Amino acid sequence: MNRHYVGSEIGQLRSVMLHRPNLSLKRLTPSNCQDLLFDDVLSVEKAGEEHDIFSATLREQGVEVLLFTDLLTETLALPTAKEWLLKTQVSDYHLSPSFAADIRGWLADTTDRQLARYLSGGLTYEEIPSYFSNMAIDLHQPDDFIMAPLPNQLFTRDASCWLYGGVSINPMAKPVRQRESNNLRAIYRWHPSFSKGDFIKYFDDEKTNYEDATLEGGDVLVLGNGTVMIGLSERTTSCGVEFLARALFGHQQASRVIVVELPKQRACMHLDTVMTHLDRDTFSVYPEAIGPQTRCWTITSDGQGGLHRKEESSLLKAIEQALGLDQIHLITTGGDRFEAEREQWNDANNVLAVRPGVVIGYERNIYTNEKYDKAGITVLPIPGNELGRGRGGARCMSCPLERDGL
Repeated sequence: MNRHYVGSEIGQLRSVMLHRPNLSLKRLTPSNCQDLLFDDVLSVEKAGEEHDIFSATLREQGVEVLLFTDLLTETLALPTAKEWLLKTQVSDYHLSPSFAADIRGWLADTTDRQLARYLSGGLTYEEIPSYFSNMAIDLHQPDDFIMAPLPNQLFTRDASCWLYGGVSINPMAKPVRQRESNNLRAIYRWHPSFSKGDFIKYFDDEKTNYEDATLEGGDVLVLGNGTVMIGLSERTTSCGVEFLARALFGHQQASRVIVVELPKQRACMHLDTVMTHLDRDTFSVYPEAIGPQTRCWTITSDGQGGLHRKEESSLLKAIEQALGLDQIHLITTGGDRFEAEREQWNDANNVLAVRPGVVIGYERNIYTNEKYDKAGITVLPIPGNELGRGRGGARCMSCPLERDGL
């Protein structure tokens, strides 16, 4: 029996996966952070403290918090899982057969906790035994990476996201994030909390090169009532959307997908950076990205294994029709034009609903939080001066595993 089910964006949140980063953030430097998709380096200790407050806030609301490193450590205790992950993450084609075999053998003898730290935090040449001999060692500096760190694993929403009775293990757009999906693939396949679950895997073939069929969880909103909304962003393509839509319809998990075109720019990286669901009829939006100008389409099954696509005249009307609402209410990012742009950049719209009308968001977004409060939305504030530098808020940093429908 599967207890993992996500039926909406706002129903009572019951279980969630978070990742408290440490080693991967220690590896971030001014010279490599851009390549690792961060705009800045973070204070590791402060970021950890802020993340602990995020976790505590969720637990105070009765939400079960599962930490990624714990799940990965427990997964690595199973020999089959460890062997698969080592072979997948330490590739012959990346290091050469001889060097990869040495690294895999050495890592297999470390503790499961330490291996989990390396798999997300990265591994440098100076950390391996001095007796190793290989041309690759001769050609690299001690602080070069054998395995690059995965600081973006912090954003557990992206590499996998749950939609109704299944999980999408996502083909990530950026090469520096693609190993994140394999860590999660191992957890969902072998960890005791998931291995006996009767759930669907919408994307689950690690041997497939998905090429341009990329999709990330920050672009996916489970609106409820059989509806999923997906953003076409710089990370999620129309090809990726079609694959997910076909899987949802084929498994009878959804009846319609609303597709939203987003500006292809860093500030609007994912749909949830400019639009989130707050209450049954209330959404947060950044009007520079979501408004009357926004193109959108509704995709449904044609009943014969194909898809029917209809361009909508209005995103709001498409959502109202899908959710059976007479009217939806929008709360726009707060402040004047300059303040709103700053707060959107600092994830004022990227909030996580704990239950209808109660959300977690960064305390620094004072103008937007004030508008939420006036509209009857309760904000549970968390600090984000360091975590926010990663360009992700409470929704980005959480992967709901169990949430009630509408």
